[in-house]
Amino acid sequence: MEFDADDIFRDDEDDPDNELYQERESTKDLVVYLVDASPKMFSTTTPSGEGQDETHFHVAISCISESLRKQIINASYDELAICFFNTREKRNLQDLNGVYVFNVAEREYLDRPTARLIKEVSNVEESFMSKIGSQYGINSGSRENSLYNALWVAQALLRKGSARTADKRVLLFTNEDDPFGSIKGITKTDMIRTTLQRAKDAQDLGISIELLPLCHPDNDFNVSTFYSDLVGLTGDELAQFMPKAGEKLEDMKDQLRKRMFKKRIVRKITFSIANGLSIQLSSYALIRPTVPGAITWLDSVTNRPLKAERSFVCADTGALVQESVKRFQPYKTEDIKFSVEELSEIKRISTGQLRLLGFKPLNCLKDYHNLRPSTFVFPSDQELIGSTRVFIALHKSMLRLKRFAVAFYGSSSRPQLVALVAQDEIMSAGGQVEPPGMHMIYLPYSDDIRHTEELLMGSDAAAPHASDDQISKAAALINRLDLKDFSVFQFSNPALQRHYAVLQALALDEDDIPEIKDETLPDEEGMSRPGVVRTIEEFKHSVYGENYDEESEVGNAKASETTKKRKAAAENAVKEIAKHDWADLADNGKLKNLTVMDLKCYLTANNLPVAGKKEALISRILTHMGK
Repeated sequence: MEFDADDIFRDDEDDPDNELYQERESTKDLVVYLVDASPKMFSTTTPSGEGQDETHFHVAISCISESLRKQIINASYDELAICFFNTREKRNLQDLNGVYVFNVAEREYLDRPTARLIKEVSNVEESFMSKIGSQYGINSGSRENSLYNALWVAQALLRKGSARTADKRVLLFTNEDDPFGSIKGITKTDMIRTTLQRAKDAQDLGISIELLPLCHPDNDFNVSTFYSDLVGLTGDELAQFMPKAGEKLEDMKDQLRKRMFKKRIVRKITFSIANGLSIQLSSYALIRPTVPGAITWLDSVTNRPLKAERSFVCADTGALVQESVKRFQPYKTEDIKFSVEELSEIKRISTGQLRLLGFKPLNCLKDYHNLRPSTFVFPSDQELIGSTRVFIALHKSMLRLKRFAVAFYGSSSRPQLVALVAQDEIMSAGGQVEPPGMHMIYLPYSDDIRHTEELLMGSDAAAPHASDDQISKAAALINRLDLKDFSVFQFSNPALQRHYAVLQALALDEDDIPEIKDETLPDEEGMSRPGVVRTIEEFKHSVYGENYDEESEVGNAKASETTKKRKAAAENAVKEIAKHDWADLADNGKLKNLTVMDLKCYLTANNLPVAGKKEALISRILTHMGK
């Protein structure tokens, strides 16, 4: 048998047919963080959210540190380097002055992030002046140009990988909008020209340079002075750039997060339309599951990752088998042997391309056909020139005629039909909300569809149906509990957050585990509002009747002992709360003077939760009273 030697240690995420694996292999991110370390970065401060001033250097390091913590979880296969310029010391392969590539042991300059790197970056500010130092690295006398050197070093670091398989970027942090402001005459002109040419050379190699300016609230960063030419900002891009730039730490973190975690191409798809006409599409995973990281098997002694090797031994002679093992299929009295290539060809049902079969009206596509997250596709002219023009013509026609395309797609192991649904561009005052393109919906097989009334098909009983009153009460309940501006991105998986918090504390030797807020728990205060409680009770009475007892068993009219005790406690609580004027206590802020037992009596009498500390109980009472 011929099989993969790494199968023993392969995680599901490493399956080549897995969409996440394809995304990881096709678009690896190679990033160089280029941080200005001039004295101005340490002297200029900006107010923080805690009321204290923070230096711009601290803001940049904090942003990078937090980005690394998220990246090691979300995209640990990406590679990065951290480079300071305008430094006293130098450390780079080109031995250029004023440039210091920050790194830790057992790691290349451009490599995947590690726990040790994150820990060292978080603490670099404490010993920066003594070990690395800060100085202005652009001097007219010596014609030293640290920005030119930094771009050269960054370009050399990003030589790894090709532009087709990796997204190469330089993220530049600085608060100096005119790095050559102290230089005059022909020297300044010449240094600006050479620096811009160095940036253009990097961009010609597929490296994008992005600016993250740090500015003081009283002093705007004038990007048009120099950096608009460096990063290639013109027209509307230049006008819209500075409003997006952040002044505070949280603004900078948000900007960096948007740039680091952008949508990535999962794979390139060839879309065969008709008569030999094909175009190229790029597919994007809009939603993907969040799971714990893949397991890495380590040696018990060296703590290094294990590499699996496999050898085959002949059962008759005990010798190592040097030739590749073949598979066979018994047929009558013979063993029919197959080579790996022959087996691969037999299994190949689909070439992996997208082949158009026809079109159907949109009303033929049902909600239950969408069993898993769709893939978004967009044209690409990178390999097939003219793909965008053909795609636009097809896209416009599908929108105008209200049709969706049916196509054949899939890997050799899972071929299937897909529906291509055109999406028009949606714009708002703030810019683009939804881009134009197509959603590729994976259509189910017939066995994937189940009829809701299938369980009752063998009996004479009819399927139960809700009455008009029950439907209206249910609609009122849904409207009352409606979540404004709801998005699935508002809620984090508490189990995963706890998992990564523990890993972070262990890897970084942190004393305390970060507190994780479970946002999936019900909103007790919101559920205890009078209007919500009344709507829930009306729905229960409509469905179960006036005399429904939640604790009673089906068909058993006798209440349980627990229910009896609960009713007795509620009756006693009603008597106890009559001793106080609760409205007066709430208006005068005297609820805090009551005991916890008094507060729980009120909650019990009004059928509200009694768990929590005293402050939570008071808040629940005030919410119920509408205060």
